[in-house]
Parts: sequence; C-alpha cells; structure tokens
Amino acid sequence: DKDAKDGKVKKEKPAEKSLLVLDVKPWEADTDLETVWKLIKEYKQEGLAWGENFKLEPVAYGIKKLVMTCSIVDSLVLVDDITDAIEALEDHVQSATVASMNKI
Repeated sequence: DKDAKDGKVKKEKPAEKSLLVLDVKPWEADTDLETVWKLIKEYKQEGLAWGENFKLEPVAYGIKKLVMTCSIVDSLVLVDDITDAIEALEDHVQSATVASMNKI
C-alpha cells in the first residue's frame, strides 16, 4: 500500500518578500545625494532588489534626506545588512533608517 502522501506533490511556498522605504540622511547640506544613491545601489546581495528611483525630502537647515526603496526576500536578507551597508558610506551618510516595511 502506498502512503496517501506519496501521490501529492509538495508545492514550493513562494518566498516571503518585504518592501522597504529607507530614509538616508547625509552629514552636510551640500552632499550630492544622487551620487550617494548610486553608491548605495552598488551594494548587491542575493534576495535584494533596489528601487529604480529616489526622491529628496527636506529635513532642516537646508539638509535634504534621500528616500529610496528596495525589496527583499525575508529569508535571505536582514534589514540590518542593508542599513549597515549604507551607513558604511560614512563619509556621506550620517544615518540610514527604515521609514516603513510592508509584506508584498
């Protein structure tokens, strides 16, 4: 007798993904945030996909922050991996924080 389970094909569960919105704050008002965005997008990791564009939002005293998105595969990428990689650009970046995180 065959076990009833033998006849069933186990379906792969689709990977759980999240969409992150990141706020990246520079040290100086004159920091070229488009260049910073390009440097950030050079960071590659399996399960990480950067958004195609960014926007600048005022913070204070003429300083703007870089607002950008990325999607991650939850089982492959830790949020800390991303923020640590961005904050490693310490000549340009004061802080990188997650503004929002949603499952997709």
